[in-house]
Amino acid sequence: MRFSRLISAALLASTLSLGACTGYQKLLKSTNVNEKYEAAIKYYDKGDYFRAGTLLEEMIPLLKGRPEAEKAQFYFANTNFMQRNYVLSAYYFKQFTDTYPNSSYTEQANFLRAKSLFRDSPGYQLDQTNTVSALEVIQDYLNTYPTSEFRAEAESMSQELQKKLENKAFQSAKLYYSLRYNQAAVTALGNFNQQYPASVFAEQADFLRLTAQYAWAKESIESKQRERFMDAVAIYQHFIDTYPQSKSLHAAQTMYDDSRAEIERLKSLPADPTAAN
Repeated sequence: MRFSRLISAALLASTLSLGACTGYQKLLKSTNVNEKYEAAIKYYDKGDYFRAGTLLEEMIPLLKGRPEAEKAQFYFANTNFMQRNYVLSAYYFKQFTDTYPNSSYTEQANFLRAKSLFRDSPGYQLDQTNTVSALEVIQDYLNTYPTSEFRAEAESMSQELQKKLENKAFQSAKLYYSLRYNQAAVTALGNFNQQYPASVFAEQADFLRLTAQYAWAKESIESKQRERFMDAVAIYQHFIDTYPQSKSLHAAQTMYDDSRAEIERLKSLPADPTAAN
């Protein structure tokens, strides 16, 4: 008996689904603009963004000049957003705000454009051009709508994207260290901390910079070593002043002590090694 009821329910659902599909197919072929528009709005309100979007895309050129055109264009942009077509939704929200700069939907469209670009931002390992563009659009939104109800969310998105750029910059600088390109690592890690002084990676970047500077001095020709060990000493002093409780203090101290010893050793050498005799 229970099995029979399940079969009946499945057949009913299938019939209803087929009927709905048939009705939708008829709408696609219909030339009745009002009927298609009303159906598109109903699909949208039910959360069927695929069908709503398909109908609205057809309708927008036909609604040109009519009051319904504004709502149709905004809803169409949002159907793309709701289906996670973020590149398209960003494009269509921008198109909407350019066409209807004074619409009651304009602020929301600007926010959703920013959110589309935020969602489309790639992982930190990839090129961050889109992330930079998203940050610019979000900042423009915050400047334009300082009291927006979406302000907190927009600020949160901005902070997340900035952290992504920060991570990207640190990992790029750290790569030089990992590859033992010590001179480049010293420069890149120094630039990172100048750009992101409050970064969660700041301490690690400073310690790696000290390590890279020390290694660079060790591998340098003798005539260059004294100057480079002195730079290592200066980086060490900055490190202990900034991070007096660092877990890396012992390792830093070892590099400092050896750098001082090398500086003292090098003082006794002639300025020009070829003049030793």
